[in-house]
Amino acid sequence: MNAARDHLAAIASAPRPAGSAAEATAREYCALILREAGFDVKHRAFEYSTFPGRWGTPLAGTLVALLFLVAGYLGAHLHPRAALVLLIAGAMAIGASAWWLGRWGVLNLRVGRLRGNNLSATRGEPTLWLVAHLDSKSQPVPIGMRAVAIIAAMILWAAAVSLAAAQLMRAPLEPLWIPVTMLGVLAAIPVILTFVGTNSPGALDDASGVATVLRAVEMLPRELAIGVLLTSAEELGLAGARAWARVAPPTQAINVDGIDDRGEMRLIFSGRKPKSLVAMLGRGWPSPTRLLPGVLMDGVALADAGWEAVNISKGSWRTVSRIHTRHDSLAQLEGSGAEEVAAMLADAIIASRR
Repeated sequence: MNAARDHLAAIASAPRPAGSAAEATAREYCALILREAGFDVKHRAFEYSTFPGRWGTPLAGTLVALLFLVAGYLGAHLHPRAALVLLIAGAMAIGASAWWLGRWGVLNLRVGRLRGNNLSATRGEPTLWLVAHLDSKSQPVPIGMRAVAIIAAMILWAAAVSLAAAQLMRAPLEPLWIPVTMLGVLAAIPVILTFVGTNSPGALDDASGVATVLRAVEMLPRELAIGVLLTSAEELGLAGARAWARVAPPTQAINVDGIDDRGEMRLIFSGRKPKSLVAMLGRGWPSPTRLLPGVLMDGVALADAGWEAVNISKGSWRTVSRIHTRHDSLAQLEGSGAEEVAAMLADAIIASRR
């Protein structure tokens, strides 16, 4: 018997863009399951701006490409000081803008406003929350390719800064600007093309995480205090998690995002290392690693707000290639991974409360 498959079939039968009727149907299904498991279930409405999630990454990629072109022109025409200033100032501006849009703009910007709904469920007074997101999206560029492109752009940016600095020390390196500039622009193209669409059923991302959370709490004793948070608009700048973190006091959270049937399990974190959560999970779980640049999970928003948070994923690079594509469907996922991780998670939580 694979009960996780039943949850997957109910949630991932169609794409679930944030705010859509399909997402609302999936949320009501989850509310029914959680009520049957003895939870007090509440809908938590919030408002947010879709601008950072829809346009922040493509605009950043466009700006990076333009800065590479201008810096390359300046460096190749014997203006390394101007190129160096442009690259350093550009990096600071992009970093500051991304930080503001991610932490504040997604909730505060007055453009592209939309209303969302998180689903919270509690048994007792929880100090540990299990988290997953209900919405899905599609993009022309898989998330793995985007992450590789961002890392490549960062390396090439550092190379351009070093090249400009070497020129200031009278090194005759003007011809190197052509390949550095071309490679920098090429690295920016996958980032530019990360437009948000609605063509992915989101079976892996993140119906699998939701199914894992539902199965885990179904396996837990009813007297055990636990919280469940199923967010909306994760795919639009982590808006649901950031809205929740504004009103909920910080505690511990395990975010489940992307559980394939095959591949390795991973514990991923951002910010401070979640030592207490890792200790709670105990043996049998992998050592935690830091989240790759360009990859966002709800655990990031919670960690930014002072929560101790860890993200659980399972899969391979082949798994990553399906995310945000139409191939992320039930045809590629049976739910055995979700059932396995749910059982491990429930066992760890029970053991930690003894």
